[in-house]
Amino acid sequence: MWQAIKVWGLRKYYRYSSARAWRDHLDSSDWNALEIPGPAGPIHARMFSDHSRDDRPLIIYFHGGGWVIGDLDTHTPFCQVLHQRSGCNVIAVDYRLAPEHPFPAGPDDCLAATRWIAQHCGDFGSNNQRIVLAGDSAGANLASGTCLEMESSLRDRIAGEVVIYPVTQHYSAEFPSYTERATGQMLTANFMFWFWDTYLDSLDPGSNRAARAFVLASEALASLPPTFLVTAEYDPLRDEGIAYRDKLCEAGVDVQYLHFATAAHGFACSEGPNENFNAMMTDLVAWLGELA
Repeated sequence: MWQAIKVWGLRKYYRYSSARAWRDHLDSSDWNALEIPGPAGPIHARMFSDHSRDDRPLIIYFHGGGWVIGDLDTHTPFCQVLHQRSGCNVIAVDYRLAPEHPFPAGPDDCLAATRWIAQHCGDFGSNNQRIVLAGDSAGANLASGTCLEMESSLRDRIAGEVVIYPVTQHYSAEFPSYTERATGQMLTANFMFWFWDTYLDSLDPGSNRAARAFVLASEALASLPPTFLVTAEYDPLRDEGIAYRDKLCEAGVDVQYLHFATAAHGFACSEGPNENFNAMMTDLVAWLGELA
């Protein structure tokens, strides 16, 4: 009972805080609803395409929220700005959430949606038939995980990945930032403990079945495309993001890395278009242009 109340309250608060942060920057008419075939029924999505260009890739976006909260509404403002500034067609995917649908429901939805979109690129507005997988926090984890699981016949369609303050490893890895940045920002260490435990349910994080959730430990990182990676100083996930950058570079992946020394987890999608957001978006748009 307490778990259900906590989930309901956090989801409601996340929607409210996102709407408040972006209240002067939201165009409710700037998207179209989609339904994508999924492993447990239709996957709902939103497409932002009014300003798309045929020399830009199509971006598939997975929202953050610890695999438990967040939805299309919380991240529509971010996706709108990304679309408008980059000229890329953006499709935001509403994957299933825990605790109603624990791991691996979310990754299964993201993989199914990406496969289907990759096979139908020409149906989604102007794009160059290439795909960029993107996400923030838990959504960044899903973006990288999906890249790693894509079959070779479709992997060539993936031009890049964007991972914003990503979750890359279980909290049992005990990165120092879990202690140094345990409190004092929106995402606390205790919240991450709860998100992971809710997401995995009773699954042992050391089991083979759970391994696909931990992208930092993947032995296939060399297969990943060029990566735009962002970390924030005031974030329990800071160090695992930095570790991910290092492992990607060791694997020979082309990485553009940005660290925001004055920012906290959530700054990119949950605080509105502030100075850090605009700086990140400027570099991201330039990177997407070079990628095209």
